[in-house]
Amino acid sequence: MTLRMLAATAALAAAGCATNFSYIDGNRFFKSELNTHSVIVLDVDGRSQIRNPVMVEPGVRVVRVQGPAAPGFRFGQDRTLTIDVKPCTRYYLKAVTPNAISQEFTPMVDFEEPISGCKATGGGTEVSTMESSR
Repeated sequence: MTLRMLAATAALAAAGCATNFSYIDGNRFFKSELNTHSVIVLDVDGRSQIRNPVMVEPGVRVVRVQGPAAPGFRFGQDRTLTIDVKPCTRYYLKAVTPNAISQEFTPMVDFEEPISGCKATGGGTEVSTMESSR
């Protein structure tokens, strides 16, 4: 009886995991690159965010970020970038500065990775983003 209940619970959990979402993370992925910094995600599509990472729906998103504060400044500058967000993907953002003391920066996607166990749904087909181990 417990084996039957365990199988039913696993089937319900697997059915509930099929969804469309992605994450935008202000932490850079590659930490050893010179003149790159993590950013603060201020808002996505004009809606303020107070958590990191930010869960978003797939589609074109306008992300406003705050870069690093240069010496002598209390806050960093704001920039926006547009990301065509794919389902079940985590995007790590970074700020690229020309040197170690510059207030200027360019926001970029540092790395994108599939979200483990997430299955994108749409159009009647189910596409899994899980990669097989090599």
